[in-house]
Amino acid sequence: MSFEQALAALEGIVQQLERGDVPLDQSISLYERGEALRAACQQRLDAAQARIERIVTAADGRATGTRPFDTEG
Repeated sequence: MSFEQALAALEGIVQQLERGDVPLDQSISLYERGEALRAACQQRLDAAQARIERIVTAADGRATGTRPFDTEG
């Protein structure tokens, strides 16, 4: 399941739960499924963030390499 598919499924679950017309047992099942989808989305976001790099440039504007996006300097 892609990130977008998981997010759409999670949004659908939230809408169902917010309506409040779902029986308790089904609400619990939906919540558990929603939590699994949330964890999967978070894992994908964490992996994507780890891959993001910024380009490091020299004083003259030349690209000299890359470094992880969230580091200083």
